[in-house]
Amino acid sequence: MRHRKSGRKLGRTASHRRATLASLSTALLRHKRITTTVAKAKETRMVVEKIITRARRAAAQADKPTARIHATREVAKFIKDRSVVSELFSTIVEKIGSRPGGYTRIVRLGQRPGDGAELAVIELVDFNTGQDIEKTTPSPKKKAAAKGKTRTTSAKAGGKEKPKGSETKAGQSGKEGAQASGEAKGAGTKES
Repeated sequence: MRHRKSGRKLGRTASHRRATLASLSTALLRHKRITTTVAKAKETRMVVEKIITRARRAAAQADKPTARIHATREVAKFIKDRSVVSELFSTIVEKIGSRPGGYTRIVRLGQRPGDGAELAVIELVDFNTGQDIEKTTPSPKKKAAAKGKTRTTSAKAGGKEKPKGSETKAGQSGKEGAQASGEAKGAGTKES
């Protein structure tokens, strides 16, 4: 029994788990939003919240440059990408400001089709990522238009549909259509 044991093992050894969480944390700080399983998202949240708090407290001690250097080195032990560390201490800390915690949000997405694992999006709260979701979801007008669409009669009857380009100009087939379109092109060029 694992009574009073914090954290999830995630089916990995300690070193593999540390590498996984470092990778997920780096991706979250770089992209501000990632999709993963709920268990990994919850573990990543614990790691990222501590990293951001360390960076925020170091930024608050502007009179002590050694505190910032120490915090940067401590964060760099876990986050190996220098550009992400510098972005954390500049852009992310500025946006967070005086927020006393709760820097991340986890939104459940449902089950993954392949193995049934529950998926979630983990994102940084102060970065406006809600606009991306609005762009991908259809508006009510598009939903209504999609409901109004029906299949063609040949598809309903189970018949085969003709491939694109087989019919041209009001149901004419093959050569007749090509001749008609050629005549139309020729007529258009003669007049101009």
